[in-house]
Amino acid sequence: MQAFANREALATTISSRKATFYSRSRSSLWTKGETSNNFINVIDIFLDCDRDSIIYLGKPDGPTCHTGAETCYYSSVDDLLKHPEVDGNRLALTTLYELESTISQRKAEIGATENGKPSWTKKLLLDQKLLCSKIREEADELCRTLEENEDQYRTAAEAADLIFHSMVLLKNKDVKLEDVFQVLRQRFSQSGIEEKNSRKSHGQE
Repeated sequence: MQAFANREALATTISSRKATFYSRSRSSLWTKGETSNNFINVIDIFLDCDRDSIIYLGKPDGPTCHTGAETCYYSSVDDLLKHPEVDGNRLALTTLYELESTISQRKAEIGATENGKPSWTKKLLLDQKLLCSKIREEADELCRTLEENEDQYRTAAEAADLIFHSMVLLKNKDVKLEDVFQVLRQRFSQSGIEEKNSRKSHGQE
């Protein structure tokens, strides 16, 4: 993976032996794995000849990339030129995983001292009734785009709202996106009858 580091981030990495970086957007340090627990345990640190680039050599506790991949550098340019649809699939997954990571960060920040009003995501995480009412509201608005023959952009926007609020609920229940994907993979890799019987065996019917 690649990220920005300043002097303080490097010093923290040396003392903690956990890969730590500096977020220029938040103007604060962040340690890889602080929300996912996929820390990078630093074994050694190397500087380039100009001393303007640093490599942390370490052993990760889990996937390095927030998409679940072992490395962030999994996109081959040759593959993308030959199979552009593959890049589209990866972009979709990356977008969902980035959103999941952001929601996780907001949950981790709950309880910390804040200046101003809490974010909408934090409000949803703290108020189950509000969250559930928003999910029902967004689901209804999505259905209306079909019933009232609204345009495609409106349908996409309402679907995005529903997905976002649903993902906040997943985080509230400590359910990962990968858990949802696994259920979908199981359901769509078997016949409808097999899938229905599987639900019965899990007490879901």
